Amino acid sequence: MSKPADCKKIVEETLKKFGRIDVLVNNAGMQHIDECVNFPEAKWEQVISLNLSAPFYLTKYSLPYMQKSGWGRIINIASAHGLVASVNKSAYVASKHGVVGFSKAVALENAKKGVTVNAICPGFVLTPLIERQIEIIAQRENISRDQAANKLVSEKQPTGQFSSPSDIGELVVFLVSENAKQVTGVAWNVDGGWVAQ
Repeated sequence: MSKPADCKKIVEETLKKFGRIDVLVNNAGMQHIDECVNFPEAKWEQVISLNLSAPFYLTKYSLPYMQKSGWGRIINIASAHGLVASVNKSAYVASKHGVVGFSKAVALENAKKGVTVNAICPGFVLTPLIERQIEIIAQRENISRDQAANKLVSEKQPTGQFSSPSDIGELVVFLVSENAKQVTGVAWNVDGGWVAQ
């Protein structure tokens, strides 16, 4: 997905199978944790390519079909890190800030074309990406997985609870509905109060 030709192929295969594109949810992502001075250059390129360039290319190739039909919904899964930063996550933070800004720009470009574009900014959601961070904390501090999970979520989210994939999914369902036809260019936090601090 980090290569333009592959993104174009995904769009072409979708059109071939379904005949149209109504909704695009850009949800792929990865992270590498390290200080900027030690950050491997190849990892920087990989994170930016998957987290920021892939949504650009998939949007670029999907938009003409949405514009032609006069209706479309693009939802970019950003992160709370698209609005605030954390140490040792420079590439991830940069890419997710980019996704938020990209969403706003494309929303404005399509404001009169029947296509809405929004970003969702989850906090900690129990996904493989977060499970890996929990493992790292548990190993580093020689504590249980549950203790590490509690430590991680409590550092950022005032609710002290992880979001679930279904929490994000329900917001996607709303954003693709007709009830959200006037909702565009917005970054939606689903972060247990993280960004409110």
